[in-house]
Amino acid sequence: MKRRSVARLLYAHEADMGGLPIRQPLPTQQVQQIDPFLLLHHANIKAPSHMKPDSAGVGPHPHRGFSPVTFIFQGGVHHRDSRGNDSTIYAGGAQWMNAGMGIIHSERPSHDIHEIGGRQEIIQLWINTPAKNKMDQPAYFPLASADVPFIKSDDGLITMKVFAGELLGTKGPVPSQAVVNAATIEFKEGGKISIPLPGHHNVMLYLLDGKLNVDGFGMVEELHLVHFANDGEGISLSAMADTRVLLLSGEPLNEPVVSHGPFVMNNQTQILEAMRDYQMGKMGVLIED
Repeated sequence: MKRRSVARLLYAHEADMGGLPIRQPLPTQQVQQIDPFLLLHHANIKAPSHMKPDSAGVGPHPHRGFSPVTFIFQGGVHHRDSRGNDSTIYAGGAQWMNAGMGIIHSERPSHDIHEIGGRQEIIQLWINTPAKNKMDQPAYFPLASADVPFIKSDDGLITMKVFAGELLGTKGPVPSQAVVNAATIEFKEGGKISIPLPGHHNVMLYLLDGKLNVDGFGMVEELHLVHFANDGEGISLSAMADTRVLLLSGEPLNEPVVSHGPFVMNNQTQILEAMRDYQMGKMGVLIED
């Protein structure tokens, strides 16, 4: 297997998202998107003790034209939306939403967040939707940790959970609209893995913590996103410390991207339509009890 080389390393700089401290390796000034991946936010936040969990986190807000996906690493996330979905997912799981023509949702800490440690660590990922699917009906896929297929290495040093696509012969359950592979990998120090990936996919890897040796490149430390060049059939990794990563590959859409806040479309007219439809209530209503 010819290994992909590393095109660039992107550091996850600190940013403020509506008062919540997050780290953002994508987009940056250098890289607007790694098609079809538009945004990656990594948050590791202590749930505020002075307010109820239902008042913390992110309140109701709309989306159209892409898939906002939340991977939960610590704590729990309570999702509610204007289509009547109401679900809490805990560490090891994910909440995958195809926003389609429009949906309003909120993401709050779980009701029992203080009983389970009080800390929320999540990654939110925005995956662009093909133009032909942007006005599909919205769909929500809650995945509890126990429902995510996984691969464990023979030496027990690596656990890979596959949420979407297919990696190393294991298929993920999410029917993503963009063609993607999405997995989390937990390495114990000394763990080694080689992963074949489609040659035409864009590939990236984000380290939540730890240290990896990327074959052919060298050491990568925590809070960095590795963007691989499209010049090989896979990647090989070895852990220099206990390390958690999010691995993503995706078939590029090669379509124009026009975004405004929570809407991602193909042209400015569609953005104006999205704003109008939201104001007219066409994306539904979410009233939190």
